[in-house]
Amino acid sequence: MKTKTTFIGSLSLFVCLLFATTTFAQLNIPRGSQKATISQTVGISEVSVTYSRPSVRGREIWGKLVPYGLNNLGFGTSKAAPWRAGANENTTITFSEDATVEGKAIKAGTYGLHMIVRDNGNVTVIFSSNSTSWGSYFYKPSEDVLQVDVTSKEIPHVELLTYNFVSVDANSATLALQWGKKEIPFKVGFDVTNIVLADIRNKMQDQPGFQRQTWEQAAGYALNNGGDLNEALTWINNAIAGQFYSKQTFNNTQIKAAILMKLDKKTEALASMDEVLPTATVFEIHQYGRQLLGQGMQDKAMEVFKYNAKKNKGTWPVHYGMARAYSAKGDHKSAAKHLKKALANAPNEASKGRVQANLDKANKGESIN
Repeated sequence: MKTKTTFIGSLSLFVCLLFATTTFAQLNIPRGSQKATISQTVGISEVSVTYSRPSVRGREIWGKLVPYGLNNLGFGTSKAAPWRAGANENTTITFSEDATVEGKAIKAGTYGLHMIVRDNGNVTVIFSSNSTSWGSYFYKPSEDVLQVDVTSKEIPHVELLTYNFVSVDANSATLALQWGKKEIPFKVGFDVTNIVLADIRNKMQDQPGFQRQTWEQAAGYALNNGGDLNEALTWINNAIAGQFYSKQTFNNTQIKAAILMKLDKKTEALASMDEVLPTATVFEIHQYGRQLLGQGMQDKAMEVFKYNAKKNKGTWPVHYGMARAYSAKGDHKSAAKHLKKALANAPNEASKGRVQANLDKANKGESIN
């Protein structure tokens, strides 16, 4: 009986210790190196980094705390490990779509981020398919998806290890690790136009595809961002006619005309605009005339401005448009005549000021366009 009691007591003690150990391991207490995530949108794609942030605390970082080259860290399976580019578990980087790093392709996904820092300032940035191991103690070169070589820069002191997007443009962002007095930058890029167009095609097969504005927006994006113009023409034609949501408007016809112009179908483009001109407002006609002037079609612009002056007689800004048309032809006297009329019916002081400035130009024989 005594033996049985001892066994049960020992077993109970073991269970209690196991429970206590497991519970302790799951406690949520502050870290010495706090965890952080930073993200940046490029186009409609996102790149993000999750990492832990150690402090310098007066220590010598580069070449000491972060040793140069590959090293045996004395733990794990790797005998030649890079730096984990942060503290604690894997630093990870995630690309929402296929991307490039320093011009080299990498697939969408999450990667372990490591670095080989060298004493000459050069750094190899490593993207590993293993993003779940602790630090770089279990690093395997065979799991590398991509390596890029970059050059570090000297910067003012940064106490907490920080990842920062130091520059962003329409198609790329430069991500930099900053710590101590060193910055390690690398450029991440996305094929924004094709990513957006692929997203558009996908959305057109879902609820957004049942709205005319979706097709207009899609055609406009393709037109202005180097998309397939024939595909864009199909999209805008869909918005204009043939579907239950289709409706021809001045705006979507302008998009169609612009696509046709880029396809060298000038006659069709102008004919499509002539078709909707009667439905346009005085301001829409005025802006169309200015657009024609910008395209060097002075005779057609004059025709449009005269149409506006006849349809919307005496209203703002028909005489302003006529003045621009005459000025484009070098007839500054006629331009000044219409500017005086425009000055008389300008709707506010700001408009009067602009007209007066152009009237002064026309009186000097200068172009107002």
